[in-house]
Amino acid sequence: MKPDYDLLIIGGGINGCGIARDASGRGLSVCLAEMNDIGSATSASSTKLFHGGLRYLEYFELRLVREALIEREVLLRAMPHIAWPMRFVLPYHPSMRFDMSTPTSKLLNVVMPWMRGRRPAWLIRLGLFMYDNLGGRKILPGTSKLDLRTAPEGRALDPRFEKAFEYSDCWVEDSRLVVLNARDAEARGARIMPRTKVTSAEVIDGVWHVNLHDAATDETRTVTARMVVNAAGPWVGDVLRGTLKSNAQGGVRLVRGSHIVTKRLFDHDKCYFFQGTDGRIIFAIPYETDFTLIGTTDMDHTDADVAPQITPEEQAYLIDFINGYLSRPISDDDVVWTYSGVRPLYDDGASSASAATRDYVIKTDTSRGAPALSVFGGKITTYRRLAETAMEQIAQQFDGMDKLWTAGVPLPGGDFPVSGVDDLVAALKNSFPFLGDRWALRLVRAYGTDAARMLEGAATAADLGEDFGATLTAREVTWLMQKEYARTAQDVVWRRSKLGLRMDAAAIDRLQGWIEDHAQQSNAAAAE
Repeated sequence: MKPDYDLLIIGGGINGCGIARDASGRGLSVCLAEMNDIGSATSASSTKLFHGGLRYLEYFELRLVREALIEREVLLRAMPHIAWPMRFVLPYHPSMRFDMSTPTSKLLNVVMPWMRGRRPAWLIRLGLFMYDNLGGRKILPGTSKLDLRTAPEGRALDPRFEKAFEYSDCWVEDSRLVVLNARDAEARGARIMPRTKVTSAEVIDGVWHVNLHDAATDETRTVTARMVVNAAGPWVGDVLRGTLKSNAQGGVRLVRGSHIVTKRLFDHDKCYFFQGTDGRIIFAIPYETDFTLIGTTDMDHTDADVAPQITPEEQAYLIDFINGYLSRPISDDDVVWTYSGVRPLYDDGASSASAATRDYVIKTDTSRGAPALSVFGGKITTYRRLAETAMEQIAQQFDGMDKLWTAGVPLPGGDFPVSGVDDLVAALKNSFPFLGDRWALRLVRAYGTDAARMLEGAATAADLGEDFGATLTAREVTWLMQKEYARTAQDVVWRRSKLGLRMDAAAIDRLQGWIEDHAQQSNAAAAE
């Protein structure tokens, strides 16, 4: 019996969708099952950065940092609508103290014991020099110095910070990245099944028989596959030993990262990189035009099935941390939203959540009579390379598979130059004059060249159907339902966008009612 698919992928986060896209583009038949919304767990709860991980240099994780730095520019070219360059300001003061348990600190304690946990400016500059040059940077500008006494970036900071280093990294719309990978995988032949849980799997005559439960229909069906890919994120261990009944080694360390969002705290578009005495860092990032995103924490999380939520202690930690840098302190009253996610890090036995490796580990198990590959850890920045690494192991199970192809290939809507956002916004406004500046920019940043396709035929805003507020219309919601797997208002306003920051509960409830009515009408029409 020929199996239904070559690959059955469990998990619709960035790793699962990235592997589905890569495998489909190489000619494999792929089915991806995600028990919730696409990209709704870890991949929707990051700090929204494509970055090399400057602090990982202190842990001598040079391979990880180099790979991530190279990927920044590869990904910028493939998705200039949802990822863009950002400058980061790292304030420095000679009295600053740092964690003394990192490998770099331990080395300094031996060769420069009189520093007592301080970092000399030359050492930070050396780290930034490495950061500038490890990845063959071509698009992004290099490190420079700032005089915070005169520079606009100093106005938001405590006056004791007189100088800073400024370097480059990148922003990314994380949950949109996942959806666009899923869309591209589907366009290349993959079957994407959101809200479909893998309930059991067994090997019969060398083929995986996998039971899938569809939450929408409450039906269970069985599909067959030559190979299973376990990209279940926080549930990777549960799937490995429970669903797949494997004895393969490999553990995951669940680490909760929490963020707070406030009204805009500074009047420029650069991000701050703040260093703490506990060895951690946090970012303060311009967010959704009118807000500032602050994060993240690193706390062990014991159960993947327990939804992560910021604790009062974590919120206090972030507020106290940033208040050590700001000229005008913030309080709980300034927080307008919070979110938390669970990072499924590979369990390397590190003494703390902050020290646990962010590198990925990929293992293939053939002990059940059919191959199963499991993905542990990883960073959103290196998801494409993780997929390529996974495909190296998958290729051992399939003959005649096509070669590498994803580097620089645009995701849906990303077929325009890195520097072309302003031109695309102007073209969109020219074609659809009823769009305001912010509305047009939001659509370009979400959909790129697909924005014009979505608005096709509209002469006025009224042609886009019901207005739900915050520039969200029925036309856009229909697009998200038909092409981007959205099924609920939460999918639309918190994962496909962040319009929930600008919509009240009544507006979101009205949107949910419209989605339910629209889905019923579509189902009835399909049944006729």
